[in-house]
Amino acid sequence: MSSAPVSTQAPPSWLKHPLVRGAEVLLLLYIFLVGVNGLGKGFQSLGEGLLDSFFAATENPFMGLIVGILATTLVQSSSVTTATIVGLVAAPDNPLPVINAVPMIMGANIGTTVTNTIASLAHMGRKEEFRRAFAVATCHDFFNYLAVAVLLPLELLTGYLRKTATMLVQLIGSFGGATYDSPIKGAIKAGSAPMKAAIDAVFGTTGFGALVYILASGVLIFVALLLIVKVMRVAMVGRVEAVVSRTFKQHAVMAMIVGVVVTVMVQSSSITTSLLVPLAGAGILSLRQAFPITMGANIGTTVTALLAALAATDQNAEAGLTIALVHLLFNLSGTLLVYPVEAIRNIPLAAARKLADIAVESRKWALVYVVVLFYGLPGALAFLNILFG
Repeated sequence: MSSAPVSTQAPPSWLKHPLVRGAEVLLLLYIFLVGVNGLGKGFQSLGEGLLDSFFAATENPFMGLIVGILATTLVQSSSVTTATIVGLVAAPDNPLPVINAVPMIMGANIGTTVTNTIASLAHMGRKEEFRRAFAVATCHDFFNYLAVAVLLPLELLTGYLRKTATMLVQLIGSFGGATYDSPIKGAIKAGSAPMKAAIDAVFGTTGFGALVYILASGVLIFVALLLIVKVMRVAMVGRVEAVVSRTFKQHAVMAMIVGVVVTVMVQSSSITTSLLVPLAGAGILSLRQAFPITMGANIGTTVTALLAALAATDQNAEAGLTIALVHLLFNLSGTLLVYPVEAIRNIPLAAARKLADIAVESRKWALVYVVVLFYGLPGALAFLNILFG
């Protein structure tokens, strides 16, 4: 007797309707904003003394940079890191000052490049394919390190990113554009309240209860962004590939715009840049063609921090928007610094080609590069800072 066949029915077609997908994204975005808001409230509940010691390390800008790198490489998402930073900067009692958060934002930019670098390792079995894929992946690394090497010292000397962002926030406010008692913020407070009340009832309002609230809020941020990326990837994957393919022979500015738009649509620069890696490995896309799309993705990923700024509901709402604009200005500055002048533009490209040549000759150096640059070096520096700080 034959057993009954296992049902492999596809989900109803209405679940794939654009309006349903849009509603899913809006709901997940709301959950994400509730998580950002809860994160700040949770840290506020810990008390000033613990917060002061927790963030003391970030007073050193280089430690702030390392914290940003390590946090992003561990969660594999600069969106999660920057959203967390915005939530802390915008939290009551100012647990993380804007000036300390700027290097952390820069570090998050570096940390996010680990995803497509790891993706390129899948091509290690085929020499020339790996050479092309690894070069396209690591040009993003070198671009971000070059931008930080120039812009971090400049920021420490002049504060131009922070001051420009502050001026823009004040300008927006003077035109009535930044309304910090909006219905969105009221809805976010309403969404946070049940979770906070439940945690307070079970674990108390301080100490362990605050830690549980922080953890729960972090989980909301991470899961919501993960699901947003998943929904958008399913909805946009075919369109994204078609759009990226059509831009290969376009002008660099158009390629950057496509990188921005695609990243905003899928809410992940890692998806955009990781999509370029197999295309490069297959010989469809050259390093020079991929580079402007990568820089566009860097700019597009700043939208997440700007969205997170919407979750700020208290007196430090302007600070949250300021650090989100710092993220945008940093990536715009990096693009303007590197791309217009060919001699500077060739620096990350030449470095990526050279590293790819070394990695092809001995595959172990590719693994050493990833482990040391993204985990070993930041971790060792953080340990030394704790040991001798």
